[in-house]
Amino acid sequence: MSRYDGDRAPLASDVRHQFFIDQGVMKENPQGPTTMARTGERLDWNLLRTFLVIAQERSISGAAIKLHLTQSAVSQALRRLEQQLDRRLIERHHSKFAITRAGEEVRQAALAIHGNVSQLVSDVAQAEEETVGRIHLLVASRIHSAVYDDFWARFHRAHPRIEVQLDVLPSSEIVNVLQQRGATAGIALCRQIPKRLDHKLFLQQRYALFCGKNHPLFGRTDIRMEDLLNENFVSFASDALGDSLSPLTIFRDQRGFSGSIIATSSQHDEVKRLLVAGFGIGCLPEHSVWGDLAEGRLWRLPPGEGVCAADLHLLWHGDAHRSAAEALFIAAFRDHIDNYSLPQRLLPQLP
Repeated sequence: MSRYDGDRAPLASDVRHQFFIDQGVMKENPQGPTTMARTGERLDWNLLRTFLVIAQERSISGAAIKLHLTQSAVSQALRRLEQQLDRRLIERHHSKFAITRAGEEVRQAALAIHGNVSQLVSDVAQAEEETVGRIHLLVASRIHSAVYDDFWARFHRAHPRIEVQLDVLPSSEIVNVLQQRGATAGIALCRQIPKRLDHKLFLQQRYALFCGKNHPLFGRTDIRMEDLLNENFVSFASDALGDSLSPLTIFRDQRGFSGSIIATSSQHDEVKRLLVAGFGIGCLPEHSVWGDLAEGRLWRLPPGEGVCAADLHLLWHGDAHRSAAEALFIAAFRDHIDNYSLPQRLLPQLP
């Protein structure tokens, strides 16, 4: 193995420096270390490559044919390299062709450099251009999906230089901002999607009624719908007729609920907190509270079929100008969720 083999390609200055050490003339060299360094910096890789072909072909004429050069051009290149290194690299007498000790050192160094340069060219040719940029995503609170969490992990690993701004807003505000082209995309509840927005169904959620561990109905298995009609409600702030959660309002009206809306919040976790505290009964996506049911913080109430369905969509403006990072995000998200069925997207762990 050559002393030049290793983790990096030897520089031309390495070749020059090592050459003088090998020849035992470091102290004798009249140029001095400064001149040697300058010589190394000026060393032409083309001369080394020409010498490498000469050594491989073991003739000037053979090298000239392989390099598509004249013999005089090849001879001149060899002479220039020998002058720069101040050493004879090849002995030629009539039919005799022999590489000197110095020539063998240079050949080994040139082989190492050539190998590393070839690898560099290959790596650069195969490397994909890394996407950079920024995406601004608006999301409804709070998305419970292992598929969603896994997407972000995969996306960041694949595109570590893309910056992300993630803001939580009510679904109605998300729709309004996207119509004004104020964000890359949004994930929101949306019953009627505006014409200017493109969309893809992400989660098909089912809402049901719950009460918390501090509520009088908690733990009872004999509850009928009639027992709920006078109970106070904890509601989402968007639970108003005409908004994304208006089916909850319709459900209450159709069933004849007469209790008051005792507390509201636009945040999923805060609605759940108030339910656990015993403020009243309220609706939450069933898949989002499986853990709370198992750990005894919430209790499922009638009706058994739930209250209503509410779909979460990925939304984006169809005519908005998008950067490469933004276009990549939308395509990547759509492709990722296509790998899973709608029920699988609701699971707390990847299927």
